[in-house]
Amino acid sequence: MITPDWLAARGGLVKEFGDRSWVVMVDGQPAYRLDALPAKGQFTSAITQTNNGKRLDTGRVDPTIEAAMAGGLEELRAELGW
Repeated sequence: MITPDWLAARGGLVKEFGDRSWVVMVDGQPAYRLDALPAKGQFTSAITQTNNGKRLDTGRVDPTIEAAMAGGLEELRAELGW
């Protein structure tokens, strides 16, 4: 996964964390975790804030794991207002 420009501009980085998980690092610290999960015969991205376990995802469903994770990053960007 390539870190999106909007995240890199704020000192962020996306790292793989297993087969279907990514960690979004901000200022060198894990801030969010994205997990690709099966949903309605497709996939969704569960977005979890790492410091408190709060879920930020909207339940968006995509046809592939890659699309779900990219969609999850877009959901996170919108949630953060970046």
